[in-house]
Amino acid sequence: MSLQAYQQAATRAENPRDMEYRLFAQVTRALMDAAQLDKTEIGKRVDALDWNRRLWSTLGTDCGRPDNQLPAALRASIISLSIWVAKHTSLVIRNQEEIEPLIEINRMIMQGLAANPAAAAAA
Repeated sequence: MSLQAYQQAATRAENPRDMEYRLFAQVTRALMDAAQLDKTEIGKRVDALDWNRRLWSTLGTDCGRPDNQLPAALRASIISLSIWVAKHTSLVIRNQEEIEPLIEINRMIMQGLAANPAAAAAA
C-alpha cells in the first residue's frame, strides 16, 4: 500500500478530535526539536515556529466564522490564543522570547483534546 493510500485511510478512520490531537502532536514535536537547536540555526527554528503560527492562525480564523459551532466563550479564547501565539512567535524569531511557552500552550490544548488526559500528559 502506498503512503498516500495509507494516509487517506487513516484520515477517514480518525474523528476530527483525534486528527486535531495528532496535528498538535506533530507541530509540538517540531517546536520541541527546534528548542534544542542552536539559535543560529534560524531556518529550522523558523520552519517549526511558522508551522505552529499557521496552525493557530487557521484555528483563530475558523473560530471567527459565524457558522462555527463551538461555544462563543471557547471560540473567543482560541482567537485570543491565536493572536498571542502570533505575537510571541515573532518575539521568539527575534530572539527576544523563548519557544517553551508555545510548547506549553500546545500541550495544554492536547490535554483537552485527548480522550485520555493522562496519555496526553505523557506525550
